[in-house]
Amino acid sequence: MSSVSDRSLRAKYGNTILKETGFASGAYTYYPVAIIGAGESGITIGCRLKKDYGFDQFRIFDRQSGIGGIWWISRYPGVACEDSDVFYSFPFRSGFKKTSIPPTGSDVLESLHTTCAKYQIVDKIQLNTDVRECRWLESEQIWELTLWHFANKAGDLSEYDRSQKIRDAGHESVYSFEEKIRARALVSAVGCLIEPNQLQGNIPGSDIFQGEIFNSTRWRHDVDLSEKEIIVVGTGRSATQFVPFLIYEYGARSVTQIMRSPPWVVPLDSFLSDLNSSWKVWSWRLTRNIPGIGKLTHSWLTSGIEKDRSLYRPSEEGKNYRKKAEMDLLAHMRGMVPKKYHEILTPNYDKRRVLDTSWLQLLNNPAVTLTTLPLSSVNERDVTLGPGRMYPDPKNTTSKAPNHQVTIPADVIILENEFHTGTWPYSCEVIGRGGKKLLEITNERGGLNMYMGMALDGFPNFFAILGPNAVTDNISSKLASENIIDLSLKLIRPLLEDELSILEIKQEAALKWASETQNALLEENRMTSASESFCSRESELNSFINPYSQIWFTMHSMFPTWSDWNFTYTSRGLAKSYARKTLHTVAFSAVVWGIVNLRSRQTLILSVRDFFQIIFFTGSRILYDIGSKIR
Repeated sequence: MSSVSDRSLRAKYGNTILKETGFASGAYTYYPVAIIGAGESGITIGCRLKKDYGFDQFRIFDRQSGIGGIWWISRYPGVACEDSDVFYSFPFRSGFKKTSIPPTGSDVLESLHTTCAKYQIVDKIQLNTDVRECRWLESEQIWELTLWHFANKAGDLSEYDRSQKIRDAGHESVYSFEEKIRARALVSAVGCLIEPNQLQGNIPGSDIFQGEIFNSTRWRHDVDLSEKEIIVVGTGRSATQFVPFLIYEYGARSVTQIMRSPPWVVPLDSFLSDLNSSWKVWSWRLTRNIPGIGKLTHSWLTSGIEKDRSLYRPSEEGKNYRKKAEMDLLAHMRGMVPKKYHEILTPNYDKRRVLDTSWLQLLNNPAVTLTTLPLSSVNERDVTLGPGRMYPDPKNTTSKAPNHQVTIPADVIILENEFHTGTWPYSCEVIGRGGKKLLEITNERGGLNMYMGMALDGFPNFFAILGPNAVTDNISSKLASENIIDLSLKLIRPLLEDELSILEIKQEAALKWASETQNALLEENRMTSASESFCSRESELNSFINPYSQIWFTMHSMFPTWSDWNFTYTSRGLAKSYARKTLHTVAFSAVVWGIVNLRSRQTLILSVRDFFQIIFFTGSRILYDIGSKIR
């Protein structure tokens, strides 16, 4: 469906940043493009708008006090990548200087900062700013954003910690002032891992604990950990990275690590192959000095890693692959840890793999205890674990895993219990046509879902990067982000070139995508066991995992399905559309007419008429090309 937009609105909201000033309460700043989030995705969009389109009339907003998203805020000891540096480099920029393999968090952060400087978008990023509401103004055909500016770097706190601070010290302790802006195109690049889970509210005593409690993603570097009795809740990726530092670097007296269920632990040796050792030495020089080598390696590694998808298929091939992988990983684990941990470190379900830098070896240290006893209560200077156990199943009477109750001293509790993944990850309200909230619509449909993880009907000119069902579970989310950014920029371009004023996904396309995605997840058996952690607690909808390969997703991102979209032409865009269609029609008609007439000739002797007919026939291709290039 298409129509022609109001010319007066286009004159008011053009492709240049402007300030609607004065003493009126309705003052605002207009940005043609507003981007929420200054992490990898937000930086990529900003850089590519400048590099590919020569467009710099945009603004990037981020609640944190620094550029980098999760790499800025997750500064726990030992933070590092779990994939090749190729997946953490930008495909449009050569070179990723790193100090180790896998690259450290500092390596990634430095790459993000130097990329912003190279493409001169640092001044386009506004930090310490919380986007509280995004509202579509139907009469203006524009997005209006309500911004709250943080005081004292409060944006680095979690939503929970900010709410506690407001409760104790008032609104002014967190926020300073409010601002309004407007934007033609709105891009949410906030990512999918934002708000860390908190200590479960039903655990009694956490409010009387005399020590410190903090989440690993909001690491408290001001807390002295030497000679402390430390409780770590969780055994995810970050825990396997920072727990060894608690003993070897910080000198903790003891560490008790509470595990809900065991991860599959991949040995570092499998990551540091001979190829990677050579790559460590030469990659930065090669990707920096030889054009295209970074993209080539990126594509090659992606194709290889996609083989891992057979781990999730219910086919015979998948079963054999899983069996072989399980045997190898279990053999590695049993050769590294004391026998008393063999049972509780043997998974019996699917779960994300973690890279073993030195965690398994650490479990031989007498100062470290791994347990599946649940955290039952917190006291002033100690915690109580058990009775019962979280793994193996307490009903398993043959298990030798402990299930008794024990009280142990505690000075510090560090939470490593992952992020909220079953709901919209950002605290701002997105309000579309008719005053309908994004979460209201998705809840009515059974759970969070969006077309290709990026668009929802009723929310025109709105694009989410790494929205629901955008990430595949066997490869870096960076590739998923790049694919959706590619698609988003193709869709945004007609808005910037004044061809379209409104672009909105059709409801039937959004519903079809959501249904097909959930059915595909069910077919690949990902809605069971450990994958339930990615499901909404209110429904059985998996709103996190993408069931398709990223190679498949790449192809769909290269070629937008325009028939899935409703759009409103500008008068300029409508004229261009008619011109394209007219030239294409003339060119096609000329080809057909030329073929019919030439085939009817019985002689090779060309008349003047024949000569000009061939010229016309040949020129039809040129006409078609001209029509295709009209922008």
